[in-house]
Amino acid sequence: MFQNLSIKLKLNLNKEQKESLRQVSLAYRDALNYTSQIAFENGKSSNGTKLQKLVYYKIRERFKLPAQMACNVPRQVSASYKGLWTKFRQNKQAREKGITKKRYKGLDKTPKFASRTCTLNYLRDYSFKNGHKVSIVTLSGRIVVSYSGYNKHIDWIKDKGKIGAAKIFYNRTNKTYYLLVSVEIELPDINPENVSRVYGIDVGQRYLAVKAGIDDSAEFFSGKEIRHKANRYHRARKTLQRKGTRSAKRRLVALSGRERRFIAGINHQISKHIAQPNSLIGLEQLAHIRERTQSKSGKRASKRQRKAKRNKAKWSFAELHSCIDYKAIMNGSLAIKVMANYTSQCCPKCGHVSKENRPNKGLNFVCQSCDYQLHADLVGGRNIALRALLIRQDWISTGILSASPNVSDDEAKAKSLQRFLELRWSPDASPDLSFLRVGVVDLQSGENPPTLVFDASGTHPTI
Repeated sequence: MFQNLSIKLKLNLNKEQKESLRQVSLAYRDALNYTSQIAFENGKSSNGTKLQKLVYYKIRERFKLPAQMACNVPRQVSASYKGLWTKFRQNKQAREKGITKKRYKGLDKTPKFASRTCTLNYLRDYSFKNGHKVSIVTLSGRIVVSYSGYNKHIDWIKDKGKIGAAKIFYNRTNKTYYLLVSVEIELPDINPENVSRVYGIDVGQRYLAVKAGIDDSAEFFSGKEIRHKANRYHRARKTLQRKGTRSAKRRLVALSGRERRFIAGINHQISKHIAQPNSLIGLEQLAHIRERTQSKSGKRASKRQRKAKRNKAKWSFAELHSCIDYKAIMNGSLAIKVMANYTSQCCPKCGHVSKENRPNKGLNFVCQSCDYQLHADLVGGRNIALRALLIRQDWISTGILSASPNVSDDEAKAKSLQRFLELRWSPDASPDLSFLRVGVVDLQSGENPPTLVFDASGTHPTI
């Protein structure tokens, strides 16, 4: 099994070396903007081979870039245009279906590249030397600089990892250059018989994640404090944008990216709690969830509805899933995607599926068939855990694991759903039938929280 990682190394530069990197990164950025203009003038082309024939010699002559960098520039621009064309086609389909009336405007103007980054190819544009040093190509020749970073990452570069391309990244806040290196490391294959724990992860906005194990364990990761802080960032930006002075704009620059880094840090903390060794972790397949759940916007939407839509737009479930995935692999575990259909509407006790099982779409789940009651997000986590357990059983019997089953065909999808709906959460699997112990993790304080003990119904917690 192979895993790709991005390793961040800090470059310790003197004044002359810093100026050399500044010149090559700015020249690379200017070459990107020049190539983007040529692509826009040639029918907004996303053909990398065509772009390279048009701009290669101009880039070498005008911007003095080395040969390999002059090849990387049209590739990067063509990749950007491919992404823009994909968004254009998706917007066109959404407008034809009546999902939205807004037209995508990403291709109305020439795309601009503003960040000071530079793509390097291993053994051509950069290479590692002994003594924690790296050789990097610049406009005035190669420079050899020392670097520092996480010791474990440095060991992967020395011994285990297959090194790929890298990027020079400039942090404007501390005025420091970093080298982001792509490394592929080999890990031992996971034996399904050694997977001793199975969990289901239900993600949401009120609770960022709910971890439900087949042993009746559960953990809730509250998003209350996180949403409160995100709203503070929103109010600060709104006030500064309304003010519009030069000092307000400088403050906006200082605030840029801070919320993104804050959310990324929270997702890393949650994924670290979830990705335990020897585990199979079930995640919901939530592709295109925002398109499937459109909410009101514009002048007709109330203030509360606009706030709810803003919170949904900031919901970073994909980033959380990605963090869980790679951390699980590094710990000898595996994260798989399961179908998300009816996970919050299906009763884990009797299998009855109905929207009325969640009155007013709240957090209280009440089965209309057997009167089973439980926290709605915990019900979702349990259903996901059951589906992951079924996949594990198929994996053991067949030796083949499908991390994302192909259920595009209606008949195949119906058969998969029928199998999932036959699953039952049996209380006989738990040695203690009277209590359910649930840990509510406090990511802000970092302290060990008290364990909440639910009664047999799972609805009345006490400390």
